[in-house]
Amino acid sequence: THNLPPGLEYLNQLDQIIIHQQVELLEAILGTETSSKYEIKNHLGQRVYFAVEENGCFDRKLCSPLRPFTIRIADNAGREVIRVIRPLRCNSCWFPCFLQELEVQSPPGTIAGYVVQNWDPFLPNFTIQNQSKEDVLKIIGPYATCGCFEDVDFEVKALNEMTTIGKISKYWSGFVNNVFTNTANFGIQVPVDLDVRIKAVMIGACFLIDLMFFENSLDGL
Repeated sequence: THNLPPGLEYLNQLDQIIIHQQVELLEAILGTETSSKYEIKNHLGQRVYFAVEENGCFDRKLCSPLRPFTIRIADNAGREVIRVIRPLRCNSCWFPCFLQELEVQSPPGTIAGYVVQNWDPFLPNFTIQNQSKEDVLKIIGPYATCGCFEDVDFEVKALNEMTTIGKISKYWSGFVNNVFTNTANFGIQVPVDLDVRIKAVMIGACFLIDLMFFENSLDGL
């Protein structure tokens, strides 16, 4: 473990990661969006990291789910251990040359990997890459992401897309929760022996999937 990026040692033990969005009172009551904040937990519900999104109010209002952002992820001691950077790009099958690409750094300033959206006319389709931009895994989503009162699973697959090794799940948590707070609850399941840098990239992929498919939806209805 001495070769792991500082702060990622704990990810070495995990095969399940829970991401819970924290909704502030003003946002819940008035519908006024503030910067997103998340708790990242293990399968027992114990907080491992917390994350804060940084961007301008102008970006949130004008660009909404397409907005550029930087998400800083810190451990329980307040030390930043992961940085997720999303530039402003397209989100349409009509513009396949400028689709989404996310950069994940760990420690901040050092590339851990990338999440790259692939052109697909029907399915959410992403590639997970390592720090050298070599393809490592695929993420394939469902035709419909509305949920319909159930969880929505994005399957994590080997590069041949034949073998499923994990998933990113959007948990449906009920009518009141989704409509009045629009909160996000996700689970990431991956092999425990997956490179911790790729696990960090999977956390970044989860944030990207949330913004692209769920932030402004009444999912679960």
